[in-house]
Amino acid sequence: MTSPFEIVILNLQKIGAFNFLFPFMLTAAVFYGLLRRSQIFGKPEENVAVNAVVALVAAFMVWAYPILAGVNVETILSTFFFQGVLATMVVVIGLLIISMFLPKGLGETLGEKLKPGWFVGIIVLGLLIAVGVLFSSGAVSIFLPGGVGGIGISEDVILSIAVLVGLVVVLGFIVWFTTRGEKSKGILSL
Repeated sequence: MTSPFEIVILNLQKIGAFNFLFPFMLTAAVFYGLLRRSQIFGKPEENVAVNAVVALVAAFMVWAYPILAGVNVETILSTFFFQGVLATMVVVIGLLIISMFLPKGLGETLGEKLKPGWFVGIIVLGLLIAVGVLFSSGAVSIFLPGGVGGIGISEDVILSIAVLVGLVVVLGFIVWFTTRGEKSKGILSL
């Protein structure tokens, strides 16, 4: 027996909600939020209509590309968001498991000791996870409709380069943290 949720999802797919409507709504909301925050057109309370019109037009322009280029984003975006949520859940579950074995208040202590550099580390880790999800979900084909082979480099070479860059970034981050700690102790003086 088919569940009501499956029926709803299949009907939404038939009318193109996943291929255009939902991505369009998400893009328009992001553009609107960015316009309100940046205040390009003045105070957000005074220019609601201008921000809304610009956000809607920009979202239509963005989502005209996949249709005009013949790229089906329905499966790609669903896979991208699903894998992104799974990656986020893995990180959260990992943090929960780690927190069971560490003493109470360790997060605040580490945050104080690593204050200048921890934010950069989180951003780098987040970007590495995002790039991994981008490639594994196939969302790269949105940016390169001919595939990564269309730029003259095979997917294996691009994957190898990405892994090497990721390793170099991680090693550089470890070296940076290690030398930073030694500098603060006075062991290493340059």
